[in-house]
Amino acid sequence: MLRTLLVVIHDLVATALAWALGYWLRFNLDIPPVWQHGMLLTLVFVVPLQGVIAWSLGLYRGIWRFASLPDLKRIIAAVGASALAVPMLLYMLQMLSDVPRSVLLLYPVLLIIFMGGSRFIYRSWKDGHLLGFRDVTGEPVLVLGAGEAALSLLRELARSRQWHVVGLLDDDPDKYKRLLHGVPVLGPLSGIAEQALAHGVQQAIMAMPSATPAARRRAAKLATEAGLTLLTVPAFEDLLSGRVAISQMRKVELEDLLGRDRVQLDEAGLHGLLTDRVVLVTGAGGSIGSELCRQIARYSPRLLIFFDISEYAIYRIEQEFSKQFPLVSIACLVGDVRDETRLDEVFGAYRPNIVFHAAAYKHVPLMENENAWQALCNNVLGTWRVARTAIEHGVSRFVLISTDKAVNPTNVMGASKRLAEMVCQALSRNVQGTASATCFVMVRFGNVLGSSGSVIPKFREQIAWGGPVTVTHPDIVRYFMLIPEAAQLVLQAGLMGQNGEIFVLDMGEPIRIVDLARDMIRLSGFTEEDIRIEFTGLRPGEKLYEELLANGETTQPTPHPKLRVARADPFGDNAWLAELHDWLIQPVLDTASVKAGLAARIPEYHPSPSASE
Repeated sequence: MLRTLLVVIHDLVATALAWALGYWLRFNLDIPPVWQHGMLLTLVFVVPLQGVIAWSLGLYRGIWRFASLPDLKRIIAAVGASALAVPMLLYMLQMLSDVPRSVLLLYPVLLIIFMGGSRFIYRSWKDGHLLGFRDVTGEPVLVLGAGEAALSLLRELARSRQWHVVGLLDDDPDKYKRLLHGVPVLGPLSGIAEQALAHGVQQAIMAMPSATPAARRRAAKLATEAGLTLLTVPAFEDLLSGRVAISQMRKVELEDLLGRDRVQLDEAGLHGLLTDRVVLVTGAGGSIGSELCRQIARYSPRLLIFFDISEYAIYRIEQEFSKQFPLVSIACLVGDVRDETRLDEVFGAYRPNIVFHAAAYKHVPLMENENAWQALCNNVLGTWRVARTAIEHGVSRFVLISTDKAVNPTNVMGASKRLAEMVCQALSRNVQGTASATCFVMVRFGNVLGSSGSVIPKFREQIAWGGPVTVTHPDIVRYFMLIPEAAQLVLQAGLMGQNGEIFVLDMGEPIRIVDLARDMIRLSGFTEEDIRIEFTGLRPGEKLYEELLANGETTQPTPHPKLRVARADPFGDNAWLAELHDWLIQPVLDTASVKAGLAARIPEYHPSPSASE
């Protein structure tokens, strides 16, 4: 309140000075006594009128420390209104003849200068820019990029005493030697080592949200090779929107270099699908299942059911939701997807409308030989039993989380997921037209960064231990996406899917695993001399590259740019399902029998040579 009062007093004094200076300039710095009397008399009315107008237009809701263009617009509006109101008031008071016409023109110009200038001088002083001097007490830092994101970042850094930006680096030659928010563009990114040495810099901040993933990886490589710690802000969209919080500055992670576009969701459609519905997620404690639950919670389901065989996984997500989503009703259920009695009990008690089936064994080498029968039972029989229970209890939509490893599979895990897809396709055809018809949708995608069992946590652990980082083959490539992106696209596909459709997610460009390893080593502040990369050979069931479509399949575009639909040839009927069920309920099969049975049922399954090791 005191600050507002001081600002009001400042503006009233500025009004008086602008009015008096207008007279002073009008009479060449020597106001005749006869006009001095009129000046003082009219001043009594002009000052209060200006104060009332400024207050009514919200001029005193701004903060001088952050004065900007909108504040200047409000000043101009207030002074402009005053420039019209003052002559009208003086005319009604029959005092207009006491004011020279030139004063009525000079007064608003001078007042804008006084009111606007004082605010921006104050901000410049607080930001350390007054008279061209900048606060150089912070740690020197280079900013990579000289676009809109860098400008937003510089504005934030200018208010921080922690950092002192010595320059920007950008590969656009038109920007060299130019100034951005008073900071020079020193040259291209390739000169980062020389610039860091010249300015004593040990930190760099990447502000390149619109750059390609390759350009970001190059910038990260150049920075780390120069011995710099590379930082970024929490999210690139925060940079672009000006919501950057310097206190949240962090090291660049591998996810920042992927360059995945933000997923555009049909929010209205997803609200219609999920809001006030009972939704069940199997494998809810896993990396994909738990993220699905978080995304579903945004749409206020009537009840969200967590179903997982792991007691600890259920406990963890229950604890998370109690803090992060306290208003979402949840049910935490432990159970096995192969347990028909438990499934019938759960579906009968809670009557789910939608099921997302994420429960699966997915580690390729682990499932290849000794655990092949368990992979088959969990991934195929478990899917079959959850799907049949969903049909029997009138579930409207069943979404199977599949994998790119189901395409032309060379391992048991991929083949088991392909067989699970075929089960859902067969069930979708055999329930169509019935009163309890359930819409089956399958979604394929590749690896997700940070998921349990993925290479990223493994690499982090190996780097922490000092290496070596183990990669199976120098040419092995994989598709990668972020866990939230995968979960969002699963929801979108679940909304759009027609019965029996297999959706393929846009995974972007495949990435060489060895390049990921090198990126992680650099981002951890090491070189390949510090942490060496060791090639260990392909593991059982592993192939050099993954595919998203099988032979004989075609894809069709959908209204969503990141989703395509793959229509496989019709396969399986009730007799096929019955024969498959009889095979799956045997007590146990050895690995050779499992692989032989898979090959007999999946024409495109061809075990890799390493799969039999």
